[in-house]
Amino acid sequence: MSRRPAQRTATRRGAAPKKRKPNSRRPKRPGLLDQAVAALPFSEATLQRIATWGIVGTVGAIALGIGVWMGVPAMAGVALANVVGEAGLKVDEVQIDGLKRMDRMTVYGAALDQDSRAMPLVDLALVRERLLKFPWVEDARVSRRLPNTLRIFIVERVPGAIWQNRGQLMLVDPNGVPLEPVSRDAMPDLPLVIGDGANAQEPARRALMEAAPALKPLVKAATWIGNRRWDLTFDTGERLQLPEGEAEAAEALRKFATLDGEQRLLGKGSIRFDMRVPGNMVVQRPSAPTVATAPTSIVTGE
Repeated sequence: MSRRPAQRTATRRGAAPKKRKPNSRRPKRPGLLDQAVAALPFSEATLQRIATWGIVGTVGAIALGIGVWMGVPAMAGVALANVVGEAGLKVDEVQIDGLKRMDRMTVYGAALDQDSRAMPLVDLALVRERLLKFPWVEDARVSRRLPNTLRIFIVERVPGAIWQNRGQLMLVDPNGVPLEPVSRDAMPDLPLVIGDGANAQEPARRALMEAAPALKPLVKAATWIGNRRWDLTFDTGERLQLPEGEAEAAEALRKFATLDGEQRLLGKGSIRFDMRVPGNMVVQRPSAPTVATAPTSIVTGE
């Protein structure tokens, strides 16, 4: 009777069986690209949409370029751009920033009056040109934000004075650009300039008033006379007639401010102070019922 060979044991006697290492893998550290994507301020889905529209736009641009190179008529290029627009690259939203006084619907009208709203066909320069024609718009920036938004940033003019001419009141900016009419009941607290062409002299008036800052809050109105010189009317009712020339007018105003500080000229019931002759000031005072008005001449010095 044959014996079966003794079965060999896989483990030695007295030796502890080896433990199997758990079948687990260490988490893989994200690469630099993954870290960069995670740091972006929008979701992965948004990133995919951006990439998709980027591909669509690139393909459309390449196709349009090939068409031009091969001599395809301009109408075909327009048709191709419209196809891109139908695919989603068209203006569905207009984002406007910077508006404070101007009507928002006016800006919408200037932006959306296009032959096509396909993004490649929107004429940004034309939109900006239209906006700059409105009095309130000092500057404008127009740009596309894919896939469907037109962004417009408006820099508005700031009212600097009220211009009165031939019975009409008009807001003007510091450069004298007319902005819009204003009613007498709704006049803002701004300097009043009076006379034909006085708005164009607004920068000169501002520079003149800097010659005598102490008098500046007392001036009620500045009248541009004969397109040559200024008359200043104070809130006390007196009028100061200044000479021609910017330098001469500024010097006369400084001398008047000095005299007013020393002698308190304003508020004493005078009618006018005539300083049109350099170095001399004529003061006209109201006359009594039976006495004619007698101007008084004061030498102000050179």
